[in-house]
Amino acid sequence: MPLFEIIRILILGSLSFLAALTFTPIFFKLFERYRLGKQIRIDENAPIFSSLHKKKEGTPTMGGILIWFTLIFLLFIFWFLAWLFPETFLVKINFLSRKETYLPLSLLLVGAFLGFIDDWLGIRRIGLKGGGIRMRQKVLLYSIAALIGGLWFFYKLDWDQIHIPFLGDFTIGIWYIPLFIFSVVASGFSLNETDGLDGLAGGVLISAFSALTLIAFSQGRYDLAVFTAVISGALLAFLWFNIPPARFFMGDTGSMSLGITLGVLSMLTNTFFLLPFFGFILVLESSSVIIQIASRLFFKKKVFLSTPIHHHFEAKGWPESRVVMRFWIISAIFTVFGLIIFFLDRHI
Repeated sequence: MPLFEIIRILILGSLSFLAALTFTPIFFKLFERYRLGKQIRIDENAPIFSSLHKKKEGTPTMGGILIWFTLIFLLFIFWFLAWLFPETFLVKINFLSRKETYLPLSLLLVGAFLGFIDDWLGIRRIGLKGGGIRMRQKVLLYSIAALIGGLWFFYKLDWDQIHIPFLGDFTIGIWYIPLFIFSVVASGFSLNETDGLDGLAGGVLISAFSALTLIAFSQGRYDLAVFTAVISGALLAFLWFNIPPARFFMGDTGSMSLGITLGVLSMLTNTFFLLPFFGFILVLESSSVIIQIASRLFFKKKVFLSTPIHHHFEAKGWPESRVVMRFWIISAIFTVFGLIIFFLDRHI
């Protein structure tokens, strides 16, 4: 069984990469045809960002569609084939399962839809300062989605335990729901903040989803492992066109959907306390924003030249590609640390 599952993961991950590469020219033409270009707003609170990225205005956005569309396409194809030929090996290839992939898929679609609306409003300069949905409204919408997921975990799946590496499982009862909400919402918005340089979010996500593929496989959650491998394959194809200079951007429809999926997967694999390792750059980016806001509020001065922190290094004169590649390296190192902790914890 494990050998078959390894082959299934490798084949479907590769198919995802090839499918996404095939879809890219189609989506790129649609982005150009409907002028779905990024709008760089002049923000008096972030003049450095506005000046550094003004040249990117007009670059097609919503490229995250490529990732979640590829996932849905392969899910549907293999589910349909399994339904059409129930007595064949195709049933074993299908990776749509109620137990493992329904919930992460559902919240991914919610994030993709809300992110798509936000991107569309931003492109059309609709909303506060032409920026789409207000931040407080986005937080509320994603929190509601996460609440539904948390209630499903707690009441339907009877999940109320959290695992702390080297200490074991702890029953936290009803507190599991707010922890689930925090994991999902924090991951979504942290990735959204990280998605500010060409290739940055895509490279960080490949490390994180690849790690979760290994973890899901080691736990015997083979459908979930295929799910994350398919996302990784699509991300790799996206990154092919997103490295500096980017042909298109991920947009909120990509960053929010993949970010909240990352949070859901950390709860589904019971690796909440390892998520800061797999998403170390996400933690770094969001922490820099929180520190900057707190410093300006209480001390009336900035700690960083610009936030999130990748813009700070840009403002110091680092080329964009240098920032991205060094952040990739940091992400890979901490992901390896997280995997080491995970496997040591299983065998000690």
